[in-house]
Amino acid sequence: MSLIRPFRGLRPDAAHAAAVIAPPYDVLSSAEAREAVAGRPWSFLRVSKAEVDLPPDTNSTDEAVFRQAARNWARLRAEVLIQDPTACYYCYELRMGDHVQKGLVAAASVEAYAEGRIRRHELTRPDKERDRVRHIEALNAQTGPAFLTFRAQPEITALLARASEGPASIDALLQGVRHRLWVVADADLIGRLTAAFERLPRIYIADGHHRTAAARVVATSRGPQPGAHHGFLSVLFPDNEMQILNYDRVVADLNGRSAPQLLEALAAIFEVLPEEAPVRPRAPAEFGMYLAGHWYRLRWRTTRPEDPVARLDVSLLQDRVLAPLFGISDPRRDQRIDFVGGIRGPAALAGRVDRAGGVAFTLYPTGLQDLMAVADQDAVMPPKSTWFEPKLADGLVSYSLEEEA
Repeated sequence: MSLIRPFRGLRPDAAHAAAVIAPPYDVLSSAEAREAVAGRPWSFLRVSKAEVDLPPDTNSTDEAVFRQAARNWARLRAEVLIQDPTACYYCYELRMGDHVQKGLVAAASVEAYAEGRIRRHELTRPDKERDRVRHIEALNAQTGPAFLTFRAQPEITALLARASEGPASIDALLQGVRHRLWVVADADLIGRLTAAFERLPRIYIADGHHRTAAARVVATSRGPQPGAHHGFLSVLFPDNEMQILNYDRVVADLNGRSAPQLLEALAAIFEVLPEEAPVRPRAPAEFGMYLAGHWYRLRWRTTRPEDPVARLDVSLLQDRVLAPLFGISDPRRDQRIDFVGGIRGPAALAGRVDRAGGVAFTLYPTGLQDLMAVADQDAVMPPKSTWFEPKLADGLVSYSLEEEA
């Protein structure tokens, strides 16, 4: 299989698209999803978070949830989804305010991921990976796309511009973001896109490590015979159009210190500057902190390390502050730390600390080139290092494993 290939996508018809598409399954809690599906019988959350149709005390990993997801998937296919008669690519444009990014929906190669041509930068958790495997097997389809990126190429940009000429097949709003989709069925354009991506030395997972790892598990279990299971549902965007926001931290307590004692300990590491307004860091190696009703700007005193992981702001905060001062050695499992996407803003962090105590840190966004540098060295970043906006929509295009490769 080439790096990417077209497929017969399952997508909502134009009349129902706005009623179907939904946020990714992992950005809403079960309670938030229940609210979101009220009055929306075709919401894709009924497939991606099918516990919304079961009693409120149902665990999201219960087998009943996956059975319900399969029933809801079958109903959507019967009532509002269409499947293209031939294998296609799909040009996908996201518009959030002044930000616009345009990419390609494709089936990416599981083998290329296994061989390292599709690079990761995070570790996966076995429980979340199993959850995605169970969802794929229950539906015999992949419905949550992996979010991939590549170093921008003028040829691909020109091909995507050609692919998005004329009216879009789907044009729908979701939470203030405009989602537009063009079906790419022209054989010549499909061939040019396939060849252009094949010339890329590598592509990178921006978000969706568990979806990608789960697709590999399913492919391995189904064996080497030809089939759709050798691909995984992906959207590929050029790096110069991607938007990464900060991923902030809230710690529930001060690990036995008073606020003045914490400030004293931090002064040995940072230049600590009191601020009147909420702090958004203006450059790498600068942090904001909200503590005891006050904002501070923390500026790193020394040169950042050369190592591509150790030099990241998320690493500096983890290695020099969270581990030694707060005793948070494993942020993946420590219940005292929470991660807040930068789109929520510093006021949301301050509100949490005012209500429950502790301390909050705002970070400068991780650079996409930093992400690629880490992935190129087969290294991994600390958890919750990147927050991409805008988010992809679930349900816009799905990938049936019934299709023959």
